[in-house]
Amino acid sequence: MKTILVTGATDGIGRAAAARLGRAGTRILVHGRTMAKAEAAAKALANETGGVFAPVAGDFARLDEVRALAADVVQQAPRLDALVNNAGIFTRERLTSDDGFELTLAVNHLAPFALTHLLLPSLLAAGAARVVNVSSMVHMRASIDWDDLDRTRDFDGYAAYGGSKLMNVLFTYELARRLDGRGVTVNAMHPGVIGTKLLRQGFGSMGGDDADAGGEAEAKLAADPALEGVTGRYYDQTEESRSSRDSHDGTLQQRCYEMSLARTGVAPA
Repeated sequence: MKTILVTGATDGIGRAAAARLGRAGTRILVHGRTMAKAEAAAKALANETGGVFAPVAGDFARLDEVRALAADVVQQAPRLDALVNNAGIFTRERLTSDDGFELTLAVNHLAPFALTHLLLPSLLAAGAARVVNVSSMVHMRASIDWDDLDRTRDFDGYAAYGGSKLMNVLFTYELARRLDGRGVTVNAMHPGVIGTKLLRQGFGSMGGDDADAGGEAEAKLAADPALEGVTGRYYDQTEESRSSRDSHDGTLQQRCYEMSLARTGVAPA
């Protein structure tokens, strides 16, 4: 039985993706910010689908908890077939993580960046594994202020969110290049405009598609046999698309990668 880790799987799109993948016969590691939330979601998903779900936990605002999460996952899944980096936040006010980084940057980019690298041994051991980075179409209009990464001047929540989503795509392309030929594919995607808690909190919208639409897209990238070997791509839901011009800048890809290494302390791929 294959094993897939879905982060942020206690509600919204992540939960929908976990349900789809579990129903298809994959063992799912259900990540939540706390173990209580992860356990409750794993139990509910098992009851709903009849699948195999195991809880794992870690607060993405704390890199020490990300490291502990990775250690737990490696123990439970020495061979990890896919990692879906789904967890994310939107905040209207400037907050900082326990490590002193702007919170949106910390949770949406630095945490999944660190987790992915810490799980590379398990992903490489699987032989043909996948990393799915959940970005957003918001990255299309985003930019990065390299002189103020933590947005200490004139904080804007939308700009912070967009910048973190651009970093997700920059990271995707750089990691895909570094892992080319090693058995792990890396792709990014926009899950659609989904009526999740993040959409309501960040954009004040009560509209959007059902979470299952986003879950279907994430599940496809994580497990569809037709995408075996496909790497370094960007998808708008289930269709391959063109990401922003900035995201294809090789200099920016490398700069983002090196900044992320410095801030997280993980070893390069």
